[in-house]
Amino acid sequence: MIQHGSALFSNADIVELIDFRHALHLSPEISGEERDTARRVVRFLQAARPDRIITELGGHGVAAIFDSGKPGPTAMFRCELDALPIQEISDSSYRSEVPGKGHLCGHDGHMTILAALARALHREPPRHGRAVLLFQPAEENGAGAAAVIADPKFAEIEPDYAFALHNMPGLPLGFATLSAGPANCASRGMRISLSGKTSHASVPEAGRSPMRAVADLMPALTALGKGGALDENYRLVTVTHARMGEPAFGIAPGYAEIWATLRTLRDEKMDAMCAEAEALVRESASRCGLGIEITYHDVFHHCDNDAEAVKLLRQAFDDEGVSHGESDPMRGSEDFGLFGRSAKAAMFLFGSGENTPQLHNPDFDFPDALIEPGARIFMRVAANLLG
Repeated sequence: MIQHGSALFSNADIVELIDFRHALHLSPEISGEERDTARRVVRFLQAARPDRIITELGGHGVAAIFDSGKPGPTAMFRCELDALPIQEISDSSYRSEVPGKGHLCGHDGHMTILAALARALHREPPRHGRAVLLFQPAEENGAGAAAVIADPKFAEIEPDYAFALHNMPGLPLGFATLSAGPANCASRGMRISLSGKTSHASVPEAGRSPMRAVADLMPALTALGKGGALDENYRLVTVTHARMGEPAFGIAPGYAEIWATLRTLRDEKMDAMCAEAEALVRESASRCGLGIEITYHDVFHHCDNDAEAVKLLRQAFDDEGVSHGESDPMRGSEDFGLFGRSAKAAMFLFGSGENTPQLHNPDFDFPDALIEPGARIFMRVAANLLG
């Protein structure tokens, strides 16, 4: 397999990979809608001639398998297919052509890193075991990893090891951070519906308005979790959306919604916080004579980095001359952690620049300079584990 300092990619490779990333960036598709993105990925992968390509995995997921045909572990490398429902603000020649949608989290870059890895594995395939490249759908809404795992086709690729990366603004370009243990918080979206009775605005007492409940609940919910240190007791509640009544001056409202995101370091603490939040809603609704409905959305489980998988990544950093350090758990959530329930899994953060826009900002753009080193790190892991 690869030797230290070997040239995995030519200049022509890099140009083609950058063009591929820019083409993905032009045509973003959000969670659950990634059909054309998946087709574009399959076309690129076919040139790398994997032993098998699985499509429609957990939705529009794609998996490319490079199989040595000899006994050994299965190492999975995972990226994400989906973009965000955010309007891109950019002057670049490859800015999104889809109104209201954009690759503003860097998943286009993550896909391109795995596309580069496929090209490298074609040239230097595993000597034993298998490398699986998973292009996962629907990460942004938390549904994708669970859907992939639930798909019967997943049994064909179930890994012993799973690796991923995420670009991270605020870190120096190309600097990697990684630690064993908690990596991403658990989170879930809580949607609260409050039902009363409308009335003419001149006689509000003839109806049942949710106004007081909304005014009480927004600060009460946020008081349940104020953030702070990312330790075992970390809790954060963020009210993300609220609406009440109709946009009219003559109607006293009879309906309202509050959306809030609940966040804990680990799954075990989430149920207790949800129970406390639900009790607040019931109490406020009862006091105001309102009906309630509570539903949960975008459910993300916490992520832990396995110590052995972390060791393999750190060895790859050292072998490839990538500067790296320890990382704290991320407040943000990731569904990659589900793969860690049956595999030794780890995700590292890869610096995309200290003074660049943050993830999910309308002017964010993945730096092309990360494509080659990201692919080299993953190829080195594959070489050390499957070589």
